[in-house]
Amino acid sequence: MDLLKETMRILRAYRIAPKKRLGQNFLVDYDVLKRMVSYAELSPEDTVLEVGAGLGFLTEILAEECGRVLAVEVDPRLVKILKRRLSNRRNLSILKGDILKMEVPPFNKVVSTPPYSISSPLLFWLLDRRFERAILTFQKEFAERLVAPVNSREYCRLTVTVYYKAKVKILDCVPRDRFWPTPDVDSLIIELTPRKEPPFKVEDENFFFNVVRFLFTQKNKKLRNGLIAFLRGRGVEKPEAVKTAEAVPFHQRRVRELTPEDLGLVVNELARRTRGMGLL
Repeated sequence: MDLLKETMRILRAYRIAPKKRLGQNFLVDYDVLKRMVSYAELSPEDTVLEVGAGLGFLTEILAEECGRVLAVEVDPRLVKILKRRLSNRRNLSILKGDILKMEVPPFNKVVSTPPYSISSPLLFWLLDRRFERAILTFQKEFAERLVAPVNSREYCRLTVTVYYKAKVKILDCVPRDRFWPTPDVDSLIIELTPRKEPPFKVEDENFFFNVVRFLFTQKNKKLRNGLIAFLRGRGVEKPEAVKTAEAVPFHQRRVRELTPEDLGLVVNELARRTRGMGLL
């Protein structure tokens, strides 16, 4: 099937123009869709979540390979198309709404080409839920941040957070011309597998993520300076903030030079030294 021609035909028939605001770039390469599904290693026992079902091309393939599909779509125009095109699929639930604001039935796998505009919040949303494996297509630059090496330009808070919660593997490249409308960048297909146990121990996860979020707003600064700013912003007097910051490991190194494990040691020590200050 020529998915580009089919996409154009359907959109013309319904008099719909893709909305850039919703990140509507439809993947129109059937072979790429089939590869995504094969990466997920689906079985009749699987319930698969698809975010941004669009015109339903991926949805159809998923429905043939697994026990149940939960297809989420925020655009009511596309929900209408999905319900008409896929009305004969008994193992398909079409859910209208914003995935970040709705209750979703349990699922164990995710296969999706989500809108670029929700890549980061969707990833954090997923990592707070239980599932076995996710196959996701993301903008190349975003996907590379998930596996960025320490001290690289791409290394960021997202890298550290995802590393703590999941294993990430880049599986495939999807050139930009496989989408319509054609986006400005290529995409990558990734595999996301939640960890059964974190790779290192932190005393307080919320505190760890809060400190990491702050430190990466100034990742080129020395850790000492970042921690002083963090403490001062939470009402700690400067002498005490300086003393505390200079007592933690690696305080003379730059934030971008610290591995996730290093940051775990830093925040654990910070938590120990600030216990009683009301920062946790």
